[in-house]
Amino acid sequence: MQQDILSTFLNQADQKAFSRRHRQTIQFNISRYDEKVAIGKQQFADLEKARQLAKNIKWQAIENLPTLLLEFERNFTARGGKVLWAEDAAQARILIKNILIEQKTDLVVKSKSMITEEIELNDFLAEQDIEVLETDLGEYIVQLRNETPYHIITPAMHLNKADVAELFHQKFATPADATPAQIMAFVRQQMRAKFAQAQVGITGANFIIADTGSILITENEGNARLTSTLPPVHIALVGIEKVLPSVQDLDVFLPLLSTYGTGQQLTVYNTLISAPQQKNEKDGAQQMYVILIDNGRSRLVADPKLRESLYCIRCGSCLNNCPVYKNIGGHTYDAPYPGPIGAVLMPHLGNFEENAHLSNASSLCGACTESCPVKINLHELILYNRHLETEKNLKPTDEQRMWKMWAWLSSKRWLMNTPRFAKRWFAKRYLMPLWGERRVFPQFEGKTFNQLWKKGLV
Repeated sequence: MQQDILSTFLNQADQKAFSRRHRQTIQFNISRYDEKVAIGKQQFADLEKARQLAKNIKWQAIENLPTLLLEFERNFTARGGKVLWAEDAAQARILIKNILIEQKTDLVVKSKSMITEEIELNDFLAEQDIEVLETDLGEYIVQLRNETPYHIITPAMHLNKADVAELFHQKFATPADATPAQIMAFVRQQMRAKFAQAQVGITGANFIIADTGSILITENEGNARLTSTLPPVHIALVGIEKVLPSVQDLDVFLPLLSTYGTGQQLTVYNTLISAPQQKNEKDGAQQMYVILIDNGRSRLVADPKLRESLYCIRCGSCLNNCPVYKNIGGHTYDAPYPGPIGAVLMPHLGNFEENAHLSNASSLCGACTESCPVKINLHELILYNRHLETEKNLKPTDEQRMWKMWAWLSSKRWLMNTPRFAKRWFAKRYLMPLWGERRVFPQFEGKTFNQLWKKGLV
């Protein structure tokens, strides 16, 4: 099973990395991101101080996680909201199913939410004969293509304008050369009727605020605001690590998230929701549920090293700066969280044995750590996961055999000093097949350092 998953990953990585069209599309989209982020960073008088402050706040939040979550629950329920707790993905899905059964609905509108991808909510609801409509344009595009999101922030990053125009032409007979503005106008018209029909809206949340009992949703399209206010029932799914101690903490987190996520000074819509519709209010859902999801996060909290991974604010910056992600793309990971943060999280949020290989999809160059707005030491955590993989004896048998053989050879000086042709023969026979046919195997020098030293040549 594990070997099959690894083989599939390697085959897909090979196809994407050597697809010129794929790489051109990704490089173009990420280059535009890089330009915007460079401009967005200029809003900070002291960017490093802001990043360190954000990391310190998240440290405080995770260290006091149970207390802050209970504070959020107390403040949110005091105004009529309902908080439900889900230990894992299956329990979260059942909680949602029960709410939908109670509402007797067969249509749900949903805004962009990575945690719904994590718990595979869309597939589950489809099995219950419930229509789920993604209202974020990027998510809607990949939904029409029967794909998962390619990127944490930009779900359709792997597509260009022509790809999207062709998709809508095939699905809805729109003009084959439709512009992005025309496509957005068409989607807006389609969506409005669904917003009016839906009994339930499902969102995620970027942050949950303990001292005010609020959730914060940040977006650029406004669909999350419609999803959370037009349907009579609003369900917000949130990972327990998203908690912040105070609403004042948003002063640092919102600019950092928008800058590192999209290069903006601030995203267009930032919505704090603290309760269902109150008596003196005209807008808002009549019932509101916040489902707090663990799904492996407590295991991360329990590990002093991995706890830091829960500081993540899902900006996607580590993906955009990772040389591996930029070559193999998001779908290759076959995980809700791709890239460096996915390599750290997925072995622990999912099945470790099935996801351990993701931690090897890294050059350990440190670009992910350098680009993280909350200064998570991602490359060190990836290396830590590799250590755990070795401890659990999950490395492929051939690879283990190769390194044991190499360790034995390296400990024998007389073997290391054998003629170059002998070492080449051995490498070609035993090492190169495992090294990979697309990688250039290091060349052996004519004389080893030991031999040169004895002759006084170094």
